[in-house]
Amino acid sequence: MADTAEEVLGTLSEEMKNAVQAFKLSLTKVRTGRASTGLLENLQVDYYGSKMHLSHLAQISNPEPRMLVVQVYDAGAVTAVEKAIQSAGLGLNPSRDGGVLRVLIPQLTEDARREMVKQLHRTGEEMRVSVRNHRRDANEELKQLEKDGMSKDDIKRSTDRVQKLTDQTIAEIDKMLSQKEAECLEV
Repeated sequence: MADTAEEVLGTLSEEMKNAVQAFKLSLTKVRTGRASTGLLENLQVDYYGSKMHLSHLAQISNPEPRMLVVQVYDAGAVTAVEKAIQSAGLGLNPSRDGGVLRVLIPQLTEDARREMVKQLHRTGEEMRVSVRNHRRDANEELKQLEKDGMSKDDIKRSTDRVQKLTDQTIAEIDKMLSQKEAECLEV
């Protein structure tokens, strides 16, 4: 429980930033028709019995708009990285060239694009709900501070700031969502 309205607002601001970062991370994992290194960076690879992120085992680059090149540091891990990419559920099939994997990003069908946009909207709505839940929690803490003796004017100002922060965060999420949607629908 926070002691002041500033503490409540500080905590809320941090939670909102974390929500935006989480949403940004989830958007990088969405496959569009164009290659993005974020598609593979956090992929889990079974490396000698332990799970590791692909970004720790290889350098990922995209030299062409629809191709990723994965330069594996350890030649013994190439097969494990290849299996991880194939089994990630992204519909990608890398071709091996020594210690280098080339991953061609196939063009999405119209139906796949529409389904991707639906999934994006579901994820966006989940994030908006999360932001609203943070707003609700902050407002409840402010009501408790009012019961503990804080002035109604201070509570009103703080509640307005909570709403303003919520609106800004949702607008930022909507902006990122519309950009990713345009990227998905791009042929």
